[in-house]
Amino acid sequence: MNTPIYKIEDKKNRIYIKRDDLFPYSFGGNKARKGMLFFKNIIYKKSDYVVTYGSSSSNHVRIISNKCAELKIPCLIISPLEADKQTYNKKMYDLFGAKVIFTKLDNVSKKIDETLNDLKNKGYYPYFIQGGGHGNIGTQAYVDCYKEIKEYEKNKNLNFDYIFHASGTGTTQAGLVCGSIINNDNNKIIGISIARMNPRGRNIVLKSVKDYLKERNINISDEIIEKKVIFTDKYINGGYGKYNQKIIETIKNAMINYGIPMDTTYVGKAFTGMFSYIGDNEIKDKNILFIHTGGTPLFFDDLEELYE
Repeated sequence: MNTPIYKIEDKKNRIYIKRDDLFPYSFGGNKARKGMLFFKNIIYKKSDYVVTYGSSSSNHVRIISNKCAELKIPCLIISPLEADKQTYNKKMYDLFGAKVIFTKLDNVSKKIDETLNDLKNKGYYPYFIQGGGHGNIGTQAYVDCYKEIKEYEKNKNLNFDYIFHASGTGTTQAGLVCGSIINNDNNKIIGISIARMNPRGRNIVLKSVKDYLKERNINISDEIIEKKVIFTDKYINGGYGKYNQKIIETIKNAMINYGIPMDTTYVGKAFTGMFSYIGDNEIKDKNILFIHTGGTPLFFDDLEELYE
């Protein structure tokens, strides 16, 4: 499902935004892309219970719980107690009838195993989706997205020198990197971390790239993969869900000047980070694509901040 690409005004570079927030399901976003592929697999395997992980801000959980409600499949969410807060995404989990189990962050892995074993013992055939839609299916979603980008480049007779996006659990970046490698493109895929620090954040992306290529018997040298994975933790602003006035101003300007909503947790932070990266690295006269990975409900969580 192609999502549109728009050009925005910039004095130093030619900047475009791919509006994956307009992906046509449950407020869209990268998690919707991934979720649709996961549910193809869920239906194929005839699973009758879906378990996943995510915080109260999770766009991923919104998508999964929405699709479960549509298909009448029970949905259970394991959620970290430390990150619990009222959000519009959380209100939608309730609307969709998902069951939520809160547990301390250091107990998440154990709780997931216990939950899956309990469901199996009760006769269910549960399907577990890692947080954020991590795994080769999530990676495939953004290999597919990269094909859309290539189609746009061909139609517009241009090539993007840089592709920026918010990098969280890693498979969005992994898919874009794999797409670039498969097409032998000489562009730079820049993952702006919204939470994870190096080297952990980058290593997770590296592993996702290698896992995907290995599963499909695509032989690429480690040297090429290492060069293609660019993951910066310079703009995380203290961690997941944390933001500053600069991010708020970026969000306000994007909404006023382009009519594009962004949130403080993912897209607004990454969009702000992109411009900082461009300035820090003195990038000029380039074709740059920013992928808007969604999160529209989170925009309204922080709407009052825009008035201050």
